[in-house]
Amino acid sequence: MDKPFILINLKTYSEGAGQRAHAIAGAAEQVAAESGAIIAVAPSYMNIHPLAVHSAIPIFAQHVDGAEAGAHTGFITAEALKAAGAAGSLVNHSERRLTLAEIDAAVTALRSAGLTSVVCSNNDVTSAAAAALAPEYVAIEPPELIGSGVSVSKANPDIINRSVEAVRKVNPAVRVLTGAGIQSGECVKIALDLGTDGVLLASSVVKAKAPIAVLRDLVSLV
Repeated sequence: MDKPFILINLKTYSEGAGQRAHAIAGAAEQVAAESGAIIAVAPSYMNIHPLAVHSAIPIFAQHVDGAEAGAHTGFITAEALKAAGAAGSLVNHSERRLTLAEIDAAVTALRSAGLTSVVCSNNDVTSAAAAALAPEYVAIEPPELIGSGVSVSKANPDIINRSVEAVRKVNPAVRVLTGAGIQSGECVKIALDLGTDGVLLASSVVKAKAPIAVLRDLVSLV
């Protein structure tokens, strides 16, 4: 079985800011080295550059705009993320929804900058639409399970099966992640057994008293 891709979204949790972000990235780097898994962290914008400088793991942004450099006040461009050291970005997270045109522009901008795009979706239909835009990853996350502590891989494995099938039918080169409620090695193993390439998660790592223990558990069965 291939080693999983684990992407940790730090969101704007206070537990994932400042020095705590560095501690989580350090734990992720250590567990990645121990296990061979690919573990990446998506911190707030302010932490992208320092984490990219001091960490050997991929650092992702939580959002990117499709705008080019120019008169776009407050926008986050793909080129700015690249300059900060980011390896890629989430696009269309359930807490930062975009229109289809905006998703397309963001994925195109990331591709032009040589960065990895992870497009979030909430069901098999939107997963298929996302796959048509040819991002590197589509991440299926039913919104009702995000932060619930109930893993999608256990509560709704059917949506994972349908999404993997839908994505592969549209574009077999696009890889699939699953998210929402992922909290243990068992969740990760089930997700991989259902045909995904890894997981997207947040609170179970970010809010843990010992993130390294949670990360070790996540990779323990793969």
